[in-house]
Amino acid sequence: MLFRTVFATTLAIAHIGFSSDEPVHEYTYEIVNVYPHDPKAFTQGLIYRNGVFYESTGLRGRSSLRRVEVQTGRIIDSHPLLPLYFGEGLTIKNNLAYQLTWTSGVGFIYDITSMKLVREFRYGIEGWGLTDDGEELIVSDGSANLYFWDSKTLLETNRITVNDRGREVDKLNELEFIEGEIFANIWMSDKIARIAPTTGKVLGWIDLSGLLDESNRTGNEDVLNGIAYDSQSGRLFVTGKLWPKLFEITLRKKNRY
Repeated sequence: MLFRTVFATTLAIAHIGFSSDEPVHEYTYEIVNVYPHDPKAFTQGLIYRNGVFYESTGLRGRSSLRRVEVQTGRIIDSHPLLPLYFGEGLTIKNNLAYQLTWTSGVGFIYDITSMKLVREFRYGIEGWGLTDDGEELIVSDGSANLYFWDSKTLLETNRITVNDRGREVDKLNELEFIEGEIFANIWMSDKIARIAPTTGKVLGWIDLSGLLDESNRTGNEDVLNGIAYDSQSGRLFVTGKLWPKLFEITLRKKNRY
Protein backbone atom coordinates (compact mmCIF):
# COMPACT_ATOMS: atom_id res chain seq x y z
CA MET A 1 0.00 0.00 0.00
CA LEU A 2 1.22 3.49 -0.84
CA PHE A 3 0.64 4.68 2.72
CA ARG A 4 2.90 2.01 4.17
CA THR A 5 5.59 2.71 1.55
CA VAL A 6 5.61 6.37 2.55
CA PHE A 7 5.99 5.41 6.21
CA ALA A 8 8.90 3.09 5.47
CA THR A 9 10.76 5.91 3.72
CA THR A 10 10.20 8.37 6.53
CA LEU A 11 11.04 5.97 9.30
CA ALA A 12 14.32 5.13 7.56
CA ILE A 13 15.16 8.85 7.76
CA ALA A 14 14.29 8.91 11.47
CA HIS A 15 16.43 5.87 12.24
CA ILE A 16 19.62 7.33 10.75
CA GLY A 17 19.20 10.61 12.62
CA PHE A 18 17.86 13.99 11.57
CA SER A 19 19.83 17.20 11.30
CA SER A 20 18.67 20.68 10.35
CA ASP A 21 20.07 20.41 6.82
CA GLU A 22 18.33 17.11 5.97
CA PRO A 23 15.27 17.33 3.72
CA VAL A 24 11.79 17.76 5.15
CA HIS A 25 9.40 15.88 2.87
CA GLU A 26 6.10 17.26 1.73
CA TYR A 27 3.11 15.06 0.98
CA THR A 28 -0.14 15.46 -0.85
CA TYR A 29 -3.07 13.05 -0.81
CA GLU A 30 -5.39 10.84 -2.79
CA ILE A 31 -8.97 10.27 -1.64
CA VAL A 32 -9.84 6.59 -1.22
CA ASN A 33 -13.30 6.87 0.34
CA VAL A 34 -15.67 9.57 1.57
CA TYR A 35 -17.98 8.93 4.53
CA PRO A 36 -20.77 11.00 6.09
CA HIS A 37 -19.83 13.06 9.15
CA ASP A 38 -22.12 14.93 11.52
CA PRO A 39 -21.90 18.60 10.39
CA LYS A 40 -22.74 19.66 13.95
CA ALA A 41 -19.77 17.78 15.41
CA PHE A 42 -17.02 20.20 16.46
CA THR A 43 -14.37 17.49 16.10
CA GLN A 44 -11.54 17.69 18.63
CA GLY A 45 -10.37 14.08 18.78
CA LEU A 46 -10.86 11.09 16.49
CA ILE A 47 -9.92 7.43 17.03
CA TYR A 48 -10.52 4.27 14.98
CA ARG A 49 -10.96 1.14 17.10
CA ASN A 50 -12.63 -2.21 16.44
CA GLY A 51 -14.43 -1.09 13.31
CA VAL A 52 -15.91 2.15 14.66
CA PHE A 53 -14.86 5.72 15.31
CA TYR A 54 -14.64 7.25 18.76
CA GLU A 55 -14.96 11.02 18.58
CA SER A 56 -14.57 13.84 21.08
CA THR A 57 -16.58 16.94 20.20
CA GLY A 58 -16.25 20.45 21.56
CA LEU A 59 -18.20 23.65 22.26
CA ARG A 60 -19.80 24.22 25.64
CA GLY A 61 -23.21 22.66 25.82
CA ARG A 62 -22.44 20.44 22.81
CA SER A 63 -19.35 18.53 23.94
CA SER A 64 -19.46 14.75 24.01
CA LEU A 65 -17.71 11.45 23.64
CA ARG A 66 -19.27 9.47 20.79
CA ARG A 67 -19.06 6.06 19.21
CA VAL A 68 -19.81 6.44 15.49
CA GLU A 69 -20.54 4.01 12.67
CA VAL A 70 -17.93 4.40 9.92
CA GLN A 71 -20.02 3.85 6.80
CA THR A 72 -23.01 5.99 7.78
CA GLY A 73 -21.73 8.46 10.36
CA ARG A 74 -24.55 7.32 12.66
CA ILE A 75 -23.98 7.99 16.36
CA ILE A 76 -24.18 4.60 18.09
CA ASP A 77 -23.59 5.85 21.65
CA SER A 78 -22.92 9.27 23.13
CA HIS A 79 -21.83 10.52 26.53
CA PRO A 80 -22.54 14.27 26.82
CA LEU A 81 -20.31 16.52 28.91
CA LEU A 82 -21.71 19.04 31.35
CA PRO A 83 -22.16 22.49 29.75
CA LEU A 84 -19.21 23.99 31.63
CA TYR A 85 -16.79 21.67 29.79
CA PHE A 86 -15.39 22.15 26.29
CA GLY A 87 -14.37 18.72 24.98
CA GLU A 88 -10.93 18.36 23.39
CA GLY A 89 -8.40 15.62 22.59
CA LEU A 90 -9.05 11.89 22.84
CA THR A 91 -7.05 8.68 22.94
CA ILE A 92 -7.77 5.06 23.81
CA LYS A 93 -5.41 2.81 25.74
CA ASN A 94 -6.19 -0.57 27.29
CA ASN A 95 -9.92 -0.17 26.60
CA LEU A 96 -10.00 3.15 28.40
CA ALA A 97 -10.80 6.41 26.60
CA TYR A 98 -8.98 9.50 27.88
CA GLN A 99 -10.63 12.82 27.04
CA LEU A 100 -9.30 16.33 27.68
CA THR A 101 -11.19 19.58 28.12
CA TRP A 102 -9.96 22.95 26.94
CA THR A 103 -9.53 25.40 29.84
CA SER A 104 -11.12 23.58 32.77
CA GLY A 105 -8.05 21.54 33.71
CA VAL A 106 -10.26 18.47 34.01
CA GLY A 107 -10.03 15.26 32.01
CA PHE A 108 -12.21 12.17 31.91
CA ILE A 109 -11.54 8.44 31.64
CA TYR A 110 -14.24 6.14 30.26
CA ASP A 111 -14.72 2.43 29.76
CA ILE A 112 -15.06 2.19 25.98
CA THR A 113 -17.34 -0.84 26.11
CA SER A 114 -19.98 0.74 28.32
CA MET A 115 -19.11 4.40 27.53
CA LYS A 116 -19.47 5.02 31.27
CA LEU A 117 -17.26 7.46 33.15
CA VAL A 118 -14.61 5.70 35.25
CA ARG A 119 -13.00 8.74 36.85
CA GLU A 120 -11.87 12.32 36.44
CA PHE A 121 -8.33 13.71 36.57
CA ARG A 122 -6.78 17.16 36.68
CA TYR A 123 -3.86 18.86 34.95
CA GLY A 124 -2.30 22.32 34.81
CA ILE A 125 -2.24 23.23 31.11
CA GLU A 126 -4.83 23.86 28.42
CA GLY A 127 -6.06 20.65 26.84
CA TRP A 128 -5.90 20.51 23.04
CA GLY A 129 -4.79 17.28 21.35
CA LEU A 130 -4.19 13.85 22.85
CA THR A 131 -2.67 10.57 21.66
CA ASP A 132 -0.46 7.83 23.09
CA ASP A 133 2.59 5.87 21.97
CA GLY A 134 1.42 2.62 23.55
CA GLU A 135 3.07 3.53 26.83
CA GLU A 136 2.60 7.22 27.64
CA LEU A 137 -0.03 9.80 26.78
CA ILE A 138 1.07 12.66 24.52
CA VAL A 139 -0.66 16.03 24.95
CA SER A 140 -0.70 19.34 23.07
CA ASP A 141 -1.78 22.69 24.50
CA GLY A 142 -1.75 24.90 21.40
CA SER A 143 1.90 25.86 21.83
CA ALA A 144 4.98 24.28 20.23
CA ASN A 145 5.29 21.87 23.17
CA LEU A 146 4.20 18.26 23.40
CA TYR A 147 3.88 16.79 26.90
CA PHE A 148 4.36 13.13 27.80
CA TRP A 149 2.31 11.83 30.73
CA ASP A 150 2.50 8.55 32.61
CA SER A 151 -0.75 6.82 31.67
CA LYS A 152 -1.33 5.58 35.24
CA THR A 153 -0.34 8.57 37.36
CA LEU A 154 -1.11 11.16 34.62
CA LEU A 155 1.98 13.07 35.71
CA GLU A 156 4.35 14.67 33.21
CA THR A 157 7.45 12.62 32.47
CA ASN A 158 8.92 14.55 29.53
CA ARG A 159 8.24 17.29 27.04
CA ILE A 160 9.58 18.19 23.61
CA THR A 161 9.42 21.36 21.54
CA VAL A 162 8.38 20.81 17.94
CA ASN A 163 10.56 22.52 15.37
CA ASP A 164 11.04 22.63 11.63
CA ARG A 165 14.77 22.99 10.99
CA GLY A 166 15.22 24.96 14.19
CA ARG A 167 12.08 27.11 14.00
CA GLU A 168 9.36 26.34 16.52
CA VAL A 169 6.04 25.07 15.19
CA ASP A 170 3.15 26.14 17.40
CA LYS A 171 -0.65 25.77 17.30
CA LEU A 172 -0.29 22.00 17.60
CA ASN A 173 -3.78 20.62 17.90
CA GLU A 174 -5.29 17.15 17.36
CA LEU A 175 -2.74 14.34 17.54
CA GLU A 176 -2.40 10.75 16.34
CA PHE A 177 0.54 8.39 16.89
CA ILE A 178 1.15 6.50 13.64
CA GLU A 179 3.93 3.99 12.97
CA GLY A 180 6.42 5.65 15.32
CA GLU A 181 5.57 9.27 14.45
CA ILE A 182 3.29 11.90 15.91
CA PHE A 183 0.89 13.41 13.40
CA ALA A 184 -0.37 16.84 14.47
CA ASN A 185 -3.00 19.12 13.00
CA ILE A 186 -1.84 22.73 12.92
CA TRP A 187 -4.78 24.86 14.06
CA MET A 188 -6.36 27.10 11.43
CA SER A 189 -4.38 25.47 8.61
CA ASP A 190 -4.73 22.61 6.12
CA LYS A 191 -1.39 21.15 7.23
CA ILE A 192 -0.49 18.12 9.31
CA ALA A 193 3.04 17.88 10.73
CA ARG A 194 4.80 14.52 11.01
CA ILE A 195 6.96 14.72 14.12
CA ALA A 196 9.78 12.62 15.57
CA PRO A 197 8.66 11.84 19.13
CA THR A 198 12.16 11.73 20.61
CA THR A 199 13.43 15.06 19.23
CA GLY A 200 10.38 17.11 18.21
CA LYS A 201 11.82 17.60 14.74
CA VAL A 202 9.35 17.84 11.87
CA LEU A 203 10.00 14.98 9.46
CA GLY A 204 7.40 16.00 6.91
CA TRP A 205 4.37 18.10 6.09
CA ILE A 206 1.06 16.80 4.74
CA ASP A 207 -0.81 19.40 2.70
CA LEU A 208 -4.56 18.70 2.66
CA SER A 209 -5.56 21.88 0.86
CA GLY A 210 -8.73 21.44 -1.15
CA LEU A 211 -9.80 18.27 0.64
CA LEU A 212 -13.17 19.72 1.61
CA ASP A 213 -14.80 21.73 -1.15
CA GLU A 214 -15.37 25.39 -0.30
CA SER A 215 -19.09 24.91 -0.95
CA ASN A 216 -19.19 22.66 2.14
CA ARG A 217 -17.56 25.20 4.42
CA THR A 218 -19.68 27.41 6.63
CA GLY A 219 -17.27 29.81 8.34
CA ASN A 220 -13.90 30.35 10.00
CA GLU A 221 -14.28 27.60 12.61
CA ASP A 222 -14.74 24.62 10.27
CA VAL A 223 -11.05 23.89 9.98
CA LEU A 224 -9.19 20.63 9.44
CA ASN A 225 -9.03 18.72 12.74
CA GLY A 226 -9.28 15.00 13.30
CA ILE A 227 -6.83 12.20 12.44
CA ALA A 228 -7.53 8.49 12.91
CA TYR A 229 -5.49 5.46 11.90
CA ASP A 230 -6.46 1.82 11.39
CA SER A 231 -3.28 0.06 12.47
CA GLN A 232 -4.49 -3.28 11.11
CA SER A 233 -4.96 -2.17 7.50
CA GLY A 234 -2.96 1.08 7.35
CA ARG A 235 -6.02 3.20 6.56
CA LEU A 236 -5.75 6.90 7.36
CA PHE A 237 -8.85 8.99 8.10
CA VAL A 238 -9.15 12.76 8.41
CA THR A 239 -11.96 15.24 8.97
CA GLY A 240 -12.58 18.70 10.39
CA LYS A 241 -14.68 20.70 12.81
CA LEU A 242 -18.26 20.93 11.54
CA TRP A 243 -17.35 19.07 8.36
CA PRO A 244 -20.15 17.10 6.67
CA LYS A 245 -17.63 14.57 5.35
CA LEU A 246 -14.89 12.32 6.68
CA PHE A 247 -12.17 11.17 4.29
CA GLU A 248 -10.06 8.06 3.96
CA ILE A 249 -6.87 9.07 2.17
CA THR A 250 -3.48 7.78 1.12
CA LEU A 251 -0.36 9.92 1.07
CA ARG A 252 1.84 10.69 -1.89
CA LYS A 253 5.24 12.33 -1.59
CA LYS A 254 5.13 15.64 -3.44
CA ASN A 255 8.64 16.99 -3.37
CA ARG A 256 11.58 17.95 -1.18
CA TYR A 257 12.42 21.44 -0.06
